[in-house]
Amino acid sequence: MDIVYFDLETQRTANDVGGWDKKHEMGMSVGVTYSTKDERYEIFGENQADALIKRLQRADLVVGYNVIRFDYEVLMGYTILSLPDALVTLDLLVEIEKSAGHRLKLDDVAMGTLGVGKTAEGLEAIRWWREGKMLEIAKYCCFDVKVTRMVHEYGAQNKEIFYHDRFGRKQRLEINWRS
Repeated sequence: MDIVYFDLETQRTANDVGGWDKKHEMGMSVGVTYSTKDERYEIFGENQADALIKRLQRADLVVGYNVIRFDYEVLMGYTILSLPDALVTLDLLVEIEKSAGHRLKLDDVAMGTLGVGKTAEGLEAIRWWREGKMLEIAKYCCFDVKVTRMVHEYGAQNKEIFYHDRFGRKQRLEINWRS
């Protein structure tokens, strides 16, 4: 089975394009995948968006964090496909929200479950885009894909993940993710 972990960064903010309902206008700066079959990362620039979409289509399962409501919406600016309908997807945020009753940041789940946090924020990646620092964006996006993969693998194996609530208390969530 080829599980492909996926994340992308954008060129523009929601404010830059006139609101969150225009994610398809944000533009992809970098997209990253990790394939369990190939055991490697692939980095895609904006001019390779079509190749990225084809890579996702070949996956048996695409796993990401907020991919349905964000990453796919951005990527649909480059295709006529409805990616949520065209791809077999496990969106960890959707599943976490069902279990917790609210949305959690990937950083909070990664810190609670693995003791590892993200290396930067999405807004920093947009600043790097404006400064032409593509390598910084690629490294950051690769790390997000790796953290997503580690959270998914931990949850699939242990049927639980953890996070710290707003009061700093460690909370446990029972989950049932396929792997």
